[in-house]
Amino acid sequence: MFNNDDVMAVLRGVAGPDGRTPLPETGAISGVSIRDGKVFVSISVDPQQARSAEPMRAAAEAALRRLPGVAGASVVLTAERPPQPAAPRQPAHTASKGPGQEGVKRVIAVSSGKGGVGKSTTAANLAIGLAQLGLKVGLLDADVFGPSVPKLFALTERPETSADGKSMIPLEKYGVKLMSIGFLVPEDQAVIWRGPMVMSAISQLLRDVAWGELDILVVDMPPGTGDVQLSLAQNAKLSGAIVVSTPQDLALIDARRGIAMFNQVDVPILGVFENMSYFLCPHCGGRSEIFAHGGARASAAQAGVPFLGEAPLDMAIREGSDAGRPVVAVAPDSAQAAPYLALAAKVRDAVAAGETPKAPKITIG
Repeated sequence: MFNNDDVMAVLRGVAGPDGRTPLPETGAISGVSIRDGKVFVSISVDPQQARSAEPMRAAAEAALRRLPGVAGASVVLTAERPPQPAAPRQPAHTASKGPGQEGVKRVIAVSSGKGGVGKSTTAANLAIGLAQLGLKVGLLDADVFGPSVPKLFALTERPETSADGKSMIPLEKYGVKLMSIGFLVPEDQAVIWRGPMVMSAISQLLRDVAWGELDILVVDMPPGTGDVQLSLAQNAKLSGAIVVSTPQDLALIDARRGIAMFNQVDVPILGVFENMSYFLCPHCGGRSEIFAHGGARASAAQAGVPFLGEAPLDMAIREGSDAGRPVVAVAPDSAQAAPYLALAAKVRDAVAAGETPKAPKITIG
């Protein structure tokens, strides 16, 4: 079995950021990790040199893959960007398709302005629902800091590497192909990465996964509207985005920011989905609107985008998610699964018709 010394020995054959000095001698290597035969290396570069450093990154990754005994290698660039003054708003950019997505017909993002609104549960049940409708579906868990797919699908296996060592083979369950950083990093290990490193890792999860032929790739986006979300929206050529929110005002404020973000990068908004819309008591059947009700519908109407439905705060949904048994997979005929199946049908119809309505232009500030 190889070790860190072997990794460094291989990397001495790669020129560092200056194009001359062996990479290990430049001090640019900021991290090396070896797990289950896979090597993960991070290289610190000046933010202004990130684009020109890509050949160095690729050469380092290729060299590591040739190391005897290596099952896979991932090299990412990271940088600590000094504080910058606020930049003027840039014109919208159209997303471009990543090089590893040739067989993927459509990419749909499931997003939320903040965490804790049930975005990942919605993404998982949506993906399974689309598969049950007869589509070839993948689910990419792009939340590097809080991956949920391993838990939602009760998977602990690690992805295998293709025969040529250039791509990872996604796991599969309930008819959905799955990829998550949680399959590569131990559950109890914190991911402490700077922004550029996170963006590089997400890009590789898109580019270096053998998705094969997919009708729809569902991307469970990280919560928020920062650099990572913008980069992902631009690199994945999203066919549309779903914004998930709970009914209360605090969540809806962030949901509206999410709509504005996708509008800025010209990503069509498929609509808004309200999660935890109400609570049904499992004992008496009484309905309680814990987080108020109807806020997402009103926000969708205000933004001029479709309202895609509402799912209750329900014990069966929560218990199934915690147990790795999403409700659409194990109880597709239940009342709890109905909102997600209806959502899947609306997404299927929207992308099939090619009529993904765009959000109106929103000016902030």
